[in-house]
Amino acid sequence: MYSQPDWAAYIAQMEQILALELDEARRAELLVQFNRIAAMAEPLMAFPLDDRLEVAGVFHP
Repeated sequence: MYSQPDWAAYIAQMEQILALELDEARRAELLVQFNRIAAMAEPLMAFPLDDRLEVAGVFHP
């Protein structure tokens, strides 16, 4: 089963890595957007895949 990440911690880490200073309003809006994206992706992430399914094709010229 897919568990949702801690988006607040992710945003805090990205602020540090990217040397950004976000205000509380921007952080709150990012949390809303990440949660929306996660909700949209949930059905796709829950879709069962066959274990024998090839994940990516190999290009042979």
